[in-house]
Amino acid sequence: MTSGPRTEHGHAPGLVDQVAALASGATTSVAATQEALDRIDATQPHLNAFKIVRREKALDEAADADRRLTQGERAPLLGVPIAVKDDVDIAGEPTAFGCAGDFPAKTEDSEMVRRLRAAGAVIVGKTNAPELGQWPLTGGSAFGYTRNPYSREHTPGGSSGGTAAAVAAGLISAGIGSDGAGSIRIPAAWTNLVGIKPQRGRISTWPEAEAFYGLTVNGPLARTVADAALLLDVAAGNHAGDVHKPTPVTVSDAVGRDPGKLNIALSLRNPFTATPVTLHPEVRLAVHSIADTLRGLGHHVVVDDPAYGHVFGLNFLPRSLVGVDDWVKRVPDVSLLDPRTRANARSGSFLRGAPLKAARAAEPRMRRRIGAIFDKYDVVLAPSTATPPLAVTAIDGIGGWETDKVMTGACPYAWPWNVLGWPSINVPAGFSKAGLPMGAQLMGNENSEPLLVSLASQLESVLHWDRVRPEPWW
Repeated sequence: MTSGPRTEHGHAPGLVDQVAALASGATTSVAATQEALDRIDATQPHLNAFKIVRREKALDEAADADRRLTQGERAPLLGVPIAVKDDVDIAGEPTAFGCAGDFPAKTEDSEMVRRLRAAGAVIVGKTNAPELGQWPLTGGSAFGYTRNPYSREHTPGGSSGGTAAAVAAGLISAGIGSDGAGSIRIPAAWTNLVGIKPQRGRISTWPEAEAFYGLTVNGPLARTVADAALLLDVAAGNHAGDVHKPTPVTVSDAVGRDPGKLNIALSLRNPFTATPVTLHPEVRLAVHSIADTLRGLGHHVVVDDPAYGHVFGLNFLPRSLVGVDDWVKRVPDVSLLDPRTRANARSGSFLRGAPLKAARAAEPRMRRRIGAIFDKYDVVLAPSTATPPLAVTAIDGIGGWETDKVMTGACPYAWPWNVLGWPSINVPAGFSKAGLPMGAQLMGNENSEPLLVSLASQLESVLHWDRVRPEPWW
């Protein structure tokens, strides 16, 4: 059953509006948190967005936020209920990252969670992710299927699919995901959300000095650019032990700012993959529509492609698979893992030595070669995925090679920017004839988040994607 999009007036406030309502006293944190928890409870049997719901703890934190608000204290997210993905640590909660088994509770918050708490956020829970974030669908033996708010038969994407489903369904105003091969941008594209994959190191991954050997970063998912920008600014910052510490930037002040007249490359060529890829005609039309909108805004958009090269994928695999092997070593009961996970870990063990070292050493050369496109253009526009959302069962009961073919066939466009470590933003690009969301990504070079946010905000001011919400089926 596909519910299809609808335009909804007077829908629940987003993150920026919720901050203002709390600061003005128009609502309380306890009321906002209770409402979020009730929505989660009502939808969990069907939508299944959450791995952990922190009802009692969240309400205690909300009551404390109300006391602070009453005393006149202000902080960027004081009293706002949000959620994080189940790959980051919250003190007192396990971090299972989509795996089955009895994981111990963590004793400390991750650096990102510490920063969210310092900003006053109330964390209502941890959202579902596929096993170790390996697949662009959110499901597994540990929790079943997380479903797309626009269609129960379809995935919200992955691996940040739980966060995307929760935000798109209006359970929370915004949330945090992570992106190692498109895991923010893919679910954002498939749920009509803004998803920001920031510069590597922009948001700390500590207690990991770097995640998946520099591939994975944390970032926001939200309905509007302003909401995503606020959450990015609040979460950004580093721990002393982080490997990557980019030049600080702020992005909230770029919302609504004129980006100027830009030169934009429209790139539809998929980066090299070992399996065939065909861009779905409806996605192609959707991305061309974004390009036409940009031209209408005065930008110069021409077809051109980054020089990816045929060996580019060889840089991704060792980092990804060795990262899987690292995580598998922490799992309490390896026998409960998907056989494809165990196979990927074995491959990672094999790639841990010289191949991993060579992959890291090659990254500067790849940045120079692919970054040459920014000598001519300010931004690259590309599809976020090659297809509309997949069925929730798309990789059930098949082997590793067949799974890889499904994944690369649907999602070949996002991973290169993880290898390079550069920012990219998914913007909603409309709906298929079946009512399924599609997206496009705005891609920049190092530390270009403010420019990308400014451009995405300009698009939003014309396209108003935030006004479109799913028809509830849950």
